[in-house]
Amino acid sequence: MSKSFISFVCILCTLMTYAQKQSDRSYHLLIGTYTNGKSEGIYVYAFDSQTGEAKHEFTYKGISNPSYLAISSNKKYVYSVTEASDKKGLVSAFAIDPVSGSLQFLNSESSGSEGPCYVSVDKTGQFVFVGNYSGGSLAALSVQPNGSLTPRQHIVHQGASVNKQRQDRPHVHAVVVSPDNNYVVVPDLGTDRLVIYDFKPVKTGEPLSPANPAFTPVDPGSGPRHFTFHPNGRYAYVIQELSGTITAFNYSKGRLAKIQSITMLEPDFKGKIGAADIHVSPDGKFLYGSNRGDANDIVIYAINPGSGQLTFAGRQSTLGKGPRNFMIDPTGQFLLVANQNSDNIFIFKRDSKTGLLTDTGKSIEVGAPVCLKMVPAK
Repeated sequence: MSKSFISFVCILCTLMTYAQKQSDRSYHLLIGTYTNGKSEGIYVYAFDSQTGEAKHEFTYKGISNPSYLAISSNKKYVYSVTEASDKKGLVSAFAIDPVSGSLQFLNSESSGSEGPCYVSVDKTGQFVFVGNYSGGSLAALSVQPNGSLTPRQHIVHQGASVNKQRQDRPHVHAVVVSPDNNYVVVPDLGTDRLVIYDFKPVKTGEPLSPANPAFTPVDPGSGPRHFTFHPNGRYAYVIQELSGTITAFNYSKGRLAKIQSITMLEPDFKGKIGAADIHVSPDGKFLYGSNRGDANDIVIYAINPGSGQLTFAGRQSTLGKGPRNFMIDPTGQFLLVANQNSDNIFIFKRDSKTGLLTDTGKSIEVGAPVCLKMVPAK
């Protein structure tokens, strides 16, 4: 074997390794928005998880208020709500090109009632779930082999709670699938309940049925909004919009046992409260919650690995207004905040040891961003 051939093979291997490393750090960042202002639809940006750089790739136009997005378990499809309060809402399916990031429309189906604000996908990729805020309901849709959707089940909640302005009727705000894929947890802001369903990904019939117990109550007037599981599957956390608190739970087989409630607010805070989104870092060490209203910050908590309890670690201004949603990139190095009311997304570097955030000086200008998701790029 000649030296020149060996050299060629070595160079080829080096190039292939470099290409693989480049691919491993590259993502498509998808941005859901409200389209009643500057936005034109769903935006796709190339995101480099080593540098935090983002560059526009694609815009899908012609869809109204694609406010919340979800990615299929195989990363091939994107699902978006059409959030409307005056008519029946929709959920739409798209195929995503892993190279260019472009979206191809597949189909739209009814979300069951008005005001869909949340969409999620089960771990097998067979079902999509939608939460309807205005309609106080949730829907399950079957995923077809090509990624398109077919309606399967619609459930309407009943009840109210103590805040007559915000809780005169049910307001479903999220539909979250458990780590074992056997349960679905539904925070209902209007009834102050975490409603729990048994989930069976059956090919025929209704996939959801009430669990036992059918719900876990939270403090009256708190307004449960978004919900997340710890990576270890033993703990879970809910952020409460009206009270600005986060409640921690032990979790096992569809049952939630309260551990702790902790405020997001500074001791002397007197302004408007609007707690919104919640996420645990991929390493499971820190929990982050966003607060809109007059605070416009991200609150950071250290998680006790043995108990799941939270300890305040710090807070960071979102540098904008209305942090409706944020995300931690898959590598855990960056946290991106979507400021709905100031039309921008700021990119922060995350310290894996302290959990604290540092402004990178990088941002994206997009009209009314309200949801951020990432898929690997090829």
